[in-house]
Amino acid sequence: MASPTDIRKGKVILFNGSPHIVLDAQHRTQGRQAGFMQVTLRNLATGSSTNTKFRSTDNVEIMMTTTRKMEFSYVDQDGFHFLNPETFEDIALSADLIGDDKVFLSEGNLVDILYVEDDPVQLQLPAAVELEVTEAPDAVRGDTSGTALKPVKTATGLTVQTPLFVKTGDIIKVRTEDRTYLGRA
Repeated sequence: MASPTDIRKGKVILFNGSPHIVLDAQHRTQGRQAGFMQVTLRNLATGSSTNTKFRSTDNVEIMMTTTRKMEFSYVDQDGFHFLNPETFEDIALSADLIGDDKVFLSEGNLVDILYVEDDPVQLQLPAAVELEVTEAPDAVRGDTSGTALKPVKTATGLTVQTPLFVKTGDIIKVRTEDRTYLGRA
């Protein structure tokens, strides 16, 4: 058992019987009272977030975690398959675990997978990914009164607003945090 002051952003703790990742942790004090940790947690099983306080007298169980870099391979009825490039171990993650991040997964992309006690629990995407454009409408001549953008569709099904010069077959960089265009690769 650890002290609440050992809680840091990114660590995984056991809270209410299930693993939670720490999204934010702040140490607070109020006048003459004892300090406490104000913590924002996300349940790794359900994805729900919660805010809670840990007093200095509470005990916290910090779970052992590892992050492994894996290469996305393919999708089938078993789920999304990832390959460890060093050991060639293949794992399948369920569609529930991947969620909406599936639009950033193209064959050969490297991602980090968070393991809690040797069980994969979360997909961690890089800051930006490279995706191939499969549908790009032609630019309308004279449509440049401001910042001219057009919607393009990538091979993974993601629709992104890009400048007019992006064509079908181009490889573009997309920010995973807010799904915005960063440039051509």
